[in-house]
Amino acid sequence: MDSFITIRFKRKTAKRFQEFSKKHFKTHTETMEAILDFFFYNEISPKEKLGPTGRTIEAKLLKRINAVIAIMRDVEKTQTKPTVAMIQSLFETEQPSKKPLIVEKKYAEEKKKVRFREKQNLNNDL
Repeated sequence: MDSFITIRFKRKTAKRFQEFSKKHFKTHTETMEAILDFFFYNEISPKEKLGPTGRTIEAKLLKRINAVIAIMRDVEKTQTKPTVAMIQSLFETEQPSKKPLIVEKKYAEEKKKVRFREKQNLNNDL
């Protein structure tokens, strides 16, 4: 059996360690070994920060997603909808209004009806 050694901690720190140890491990020795192994194998120092937390990453992602949504809506308003409207107007078929045909003047004059005619006298010719 291994021998024990006494290490002095402040009361507040010792209480935190005991609560953590009871929650995750069977003994305080196992807890301390796991903590030391974690820092050794991951080659990190307990004093350095590991980077952004999950909450900050989530907040940044939500901001970027909202920005992408805004960009997509802007593209839809300024590019997609007008383009669709133009294409639809090209494919819509309207019946052309009936316009009178343009006829040249010389043909128009030939077709005019004569309104007055001279009377022919049959007696004068005899």
